[in-house]
Amino acid sequence: MAKPSNPHVLDFERPLVELERKLEEMRALQSGESGPDLEAAISGLEKRVDELRVSIYRNLTRWQRVQIARHPERPYSLDHIHAWTEGFEELHGDRLFADDPAMVAGLATFQGSRWGYRDRTVVVLGHQKGRDTKSRKLRRFGMPNPEGYRKALRLLRMAAKFGKPVITLLDTPGAFPGIEAEERGQAEAIARNLFEMARLPVPIVVVVIGEGASGGALGIGVGDRVLMMENAWYSVISPESCSSILWRSWDFKEEAARALKLTAPDLLPLGIIDSVIPEPVGGAHRDPDVAFEATGKAIATALAELEDKAPDVLIRERLEKFDRMGVFRTVEG
Repeated sequence: MAKPSNPHVLDFERPLVELERKLEEMRALQSGESGPDLEAAISGLEKRVDELRVSIYRNLTRWQRVQIARHPERPYSLDHIHAWTEGFEELHGDRLFADDPAMVAGLATFQGSRWGYRDRTVVVLGHQKGRDTKSRKLRRFGMPNPEGYRKALRLLRMAAKFGKPVITLLDTPGAFPGIEAEERGQAEAIARNLFEMARLPVPIVVVVIGEGASGGALGIGVGDRVLMMENAWYSVISPESCSSILWRSWDFKEEAARALKLTAPDLLPLGIIDSVIPEPVGGAHRDPDVAFEATGKAIATALAELEDKAPDVLIRERLEKFDRMGVFRTVEG
């Protein structure tokens, strides 16, 4: 995936973008004339750009990470799948109602040998957003209908039948909230997936690559290892929706993001996720190839840890993992 030539600029990135533009202008001047003064000025500006870039991206607020996770140039599920698998064969339809473009699913060869593991056939599931108006409408911004979750369930059962590990990629603002989704059993479809994934007898590796919102994400989010990219977010509710409930306005979304503690550094100590996948400075969209390499390596490590475990051990440890979440103590006195 090529680096975008005109990336969308977030508000907190504007000072950096302005400096980078000045640096480009000075480098253009250098091609026509050179001199010690110009070279010194360019060197000084390069240092300032590097310092500002590190200062901005190493001290991001929770809301700023949410914004990066939603960046329109951020790699989506299909980008990741094509980067670290080969021969991806997408399968369609839930065999009950229809196909759902918001959920992609299929078989592929995971190229684990690139990271000291081995190449093997896997089942891959993921939410898929669109890149332009037409595809965003088609895929409903990555918000699946019930048939999307039932398509995923069909592939999960196929994985169990043939003994293939499962990789799921989470990137959704939530399950589709339309009345037609409710009519076709949205809640039941998600609940059924939770039940089936909890007892699936093959390894499941979950990767939060962007937005992980509510049951829409959890519908394919039960796994033996839950990995999360550095600038992704994962929560029971989006900051905007939380703000509208608590403050009757979206104006407090930044406060809501802080309270929700929805970033990878927040969730790792709580045991909600198992590891954080580092991203290039500025986010995965700044250098997708580096992001793909880090994600593929993390998946390979997880699969290597899980592949020799017996099905009953996998299921028991998976249930224990989720049972530990939310444990609390009552102290008397």
